Amino acid sequence: MPAVTADTLTLPRIEAPTIEAHDRPLISLTTAPSGFEGEGFPVRRAFAGIAKEVLDPFIMMDQMGAVDYPPYEARGTDWHPHRGFETVTYIMDGAFIHQDSHGGGGIIQDGSTQWMTAGGGILHIETPPEQLVVSGGLFHGLQLWVNLPAKQKMISPAYQNLDADLVKLFTTPDAGTLVRLIAGDIAGITGPGSTRTPIVMAHATILPSSRMVLPWNPLFNALAHVVKGSGFVGIDHHSFVVGQTAVFGTGDTITLEASAHEALDVILLGGQPIGEPVEQYGPFVMNTRAELQQAFDDYQRGRLGTVPAGGVQPFRGPRK
Repeated sequence: MPAVTADTLTLPRIEAPTIEAHDRPLISLTTAPSGFEGEGFPVRRAFAGIAKEVLDPFIMMDQMGAVDYPPYEARGTDWHPHRGFETVTYIMDGAFIHQDSHGGGGIIQDGSTQWMTAGGGILHIETPPEQLVVSGGLFHGLQLWVNLPAKQKMISPAYQNLDADLVKLFTTPDAGTLVRLIAGDIAGITGPGSTRTPIVMAHATILPSSRMVLPWNPLFNALAHVVKGSGFVGIDHHSFVVGQTAVFGTGDTITLEASAHEALDVILLGGQPIGEPVEQYGPFVMNTRAELQQAFDDYQRGRLGTVPAGGVQPFRGPRK
């Protein structure tokens, strides 16, 4: 994953916000509960306790790890279905193998992202490669679910593999923050991810004792989730640590600070609310309960796709 180094000074820098800019106030700060997903990998439920109306167009986000796996303990998910939204998997450390029933696939690793549009239905698998399972090692990533509006719920599935070198890098005016822009637009810089719902997704690293003031689309909501380090958020200088999510109010800039002793790494999210009813159960996100039932029926009848012949399977090996 691209790190903050001396080379950061040569990256493009955005302009400082104008004096007329209005900073977004902190309206809530939540701490993600921990749990397990798939075959048993640890996650933090980043959006737990946040109202759906505030999150719109986002549905959920799981921070996976960070965990340093012993040999033969790394786990992922087996083949499973989705309909009605997009999954975005961003891997900061370690690797996942992805394959889906629509022909998408590849290795997601060390700063790369996979963007899968489930649309009308798809099956996919995300599992650690054999090498990581056998040797163990550090794994840290996240998966975000982005809703689709009703008119796009049943579009054809699609897949984007965004290697780490495609991500747009830039710094704040003082070079105290490195931003990795995955999708959307910040200050005229556009990330490589193609989105069907207008959103911004970025990973910002704020150096120790630095303050980030970042322009933000006033039509979008704004969230920040800490994946590493510690710092402060809001005019009251609230402590901001790993696993916490800040929701901001209206305005056109976001301000965060890193603590004096370590950098602060945050995932920044914003989007244009869809404003439609949301019904979710398990791997399906639709507008009505009837549509959810139809999704289950279609899955049971094999209408969401089939596992490809010779498709990827989880590598487990011997366990202690």
